[in-house]
Amino acid sequence: MPPAVRWREWMNRVEATIFAASEPVTREMLARIVGKNCSIDLLIDDIREELRGRPYDLVAVAGGFRHLTRPAYADAIRSAFGTAVGGPAVDLTQSDVLVLMCIAFFQPITRAELSSFFGKEISRDLIGRLRGAGLIASGPRSPTPGAPYTYVTTKEFLLQFGLDTLRDLPDFEALEDAGLLSKEKLLAGDIMPGFCDDMEVDVE
Repeated sequence: MPPAVRWREWMNRVEATIFAASEPVTREMLARIVGKNCSIDLLIDDIREELRGRPYDLVAVAGGFRHLTRPAYADAIRSAFGTAVGGPAVDLTQSDVLVLMCIAFFQPITRAELSSFFGKEISRDLIGRLRGAGLIASGPRSPTPGAPYTYVTTKEFLLQFGLDTLRDLPDFEALEDAGLLSKEKLLAGDIMPGFCDDMEVDVE
């Protein structure tokens, strides 16, 4: 088979496999269909080049590759289906999102440590919503007294936010430099006006 024809066949195999998969397809899986000596990165680059101008793209997410619609078409998809396809299982409140942000940046982290960030007890219901959406899971037990469970983000978190790995999270120092986030205010519970006043609390 001529090299150009073989390359096209490999591109087709890779794109077909990713298109048919319900989960991100790893490099190891793709290597099974094109051989270990083939450059997966070059194949992906050529496929993405052909997808320019299409309403979807091939992206690295959650440790693999997946077809995702482009952000510009989110409103059209939401209008058709009533919600963003593939969105979280529950609607997240502002409180949910900010707690999730803290877990993402400081994991593994306990509920007590989260509460210290916000200056109020984080409710079990809030944690339950994030767990129910599959965005967080129990991590290792903390070495602190009582050995409470910690919380960590999940593969589903990476999928929902279009991240390949946690290294793709915005750099915390860069966010501070841009004035978008302050670790000092975060630790003091002064994240945004009114946030802590509206936060759900546990009644022990």
